[in-house]
Amino acid sequence: MYSVKSSETETPPADQGTVKPAPQAAARESEERTRDRVLGAVLEHGPVSAAELGERLGFTPAAVRRHLDALERQDLIEVKRVSSPGAGAGRPARRYVVSQQGQSYLGNDYLTIATEALRALGAAAGPEAIEAFAAARFRKMEERYRPVLDAAGPSLEDRAQALSAELTKDGFVASTTMIGTSRTPSTLLSIQLCQGHCPIQALASAYPVFCDKETEVFSRLLGVDVRRLSTLSRGGHVCTTHIPVGRSQSAPHQPVGSATTQSTSTHQQERP
Repeated sequence: MYSVKSSETETPPADQGTVKPAPQAAARESEERTRDRVLGAVLEHGPVSAAELGERLGFTPAAVRRHLDALERQDLIEVKRVSSPGAGAGRPARRYVVSQQGQSYLGNDYLTIATEALRALGAAAGPEAIEAFAAARFRKMEERYRPVLDAAGPSLEDRAQALSAELTKDGFVASTTMIGTSRTPSTLLSIQLCQGHCPIQALASAYPVFCDKETEVFSRLLGVDVRRLSTLSRGGHVCTTHIPVGRSQSAPHQPVGSATTQSTSTHQQERP
């Protein structure tokens, strides 16, 4: 409730055209925007350390930790402990990832309605109808992505990067990492395609066939058999797809349904 003031104090000066927000409100709004930036950086780069976030965002260690602590209290992020290869028996490093609640906070609009609609479809027409719906959805994705990946050329690494870029445009916050070194035999080289966010996560949790159909599309677009290592819908912190580099590539233009995919759950590696 605002207190009633005299007309003399209520009348603004003639040159005061707008009312400025109170300093406390402006500071709170700025703080929230900054916190959303930190959350977005964790989503894009996680698992990520506080020091790495500070470098990327230009924040002091104290500032970034303050925001991380606040996001952790809100259950929007969580800590994953990661042991660095060759680091010995030291204490695992703290890395931050977006939590399941954070994934929902970042956007799962209309998924409850969509899940209920699919449940009704399955009850009326059987699970085959849900599978057909999922296949049709990802067939459209494949048609949109195909020209972009073909333009990237025959290199599997270039095609994987093009796929990652298209997924990011669709809200999946994707990235690729080459696994191996110059000393690694070519047959053991691989690429990991990671998706830090899934716009249909709740849907895929209820109906894993959506993940299966997406994996099949990746395999056809890349021309190699791929393997799903983890998914957000099944409790992983990211969706991770293993893409073997050393195997002989199939022709990029494979007929729909011809590619073989593998899905292996290794969620233990996604948790502390």
